[in-house]
Amino acid sequence: MTTLASIYLQAAQSQNSPNLITGLLPLILVFVVFYFFMIRPQMKKQKELANYRSSIGKGDKVITTGGIYGKVVEVADNVVTIEIANDVKIKVDKNAILRDPSDVAARQ
Repeated sequence: MTTLASIYLQAAQSQNSPNLITGLLPLILVFVVFYFFMIRPQMKKQKELANYRSSIGKGDKVITTGGIYGKVVEVADNVVTIEIANDVKIKVDKNAILRDPSDVAARQ
């Protein structure tokens, strides 16, 4: 019986067990692909939007997240006053401004 046990132990030690690198490599690759195709472009888009919002000035044409087109009349700290028709002005949060209407025309 000891001979059988020693043969079993030798066989178990000689088998190549998968190491940690081969087990984690697919997970690391999935994360890298996810980062470059999902996270990085989103961060880039958010940075561009933040730069656009900080550069908004009087007379700029804008579109809000609600789809309202207008012209900026006044800019305060976080509040922008937009004229949407003659003598019709609304105040919106700066974060509610989505983009420049010329971007929409360029896409079509």
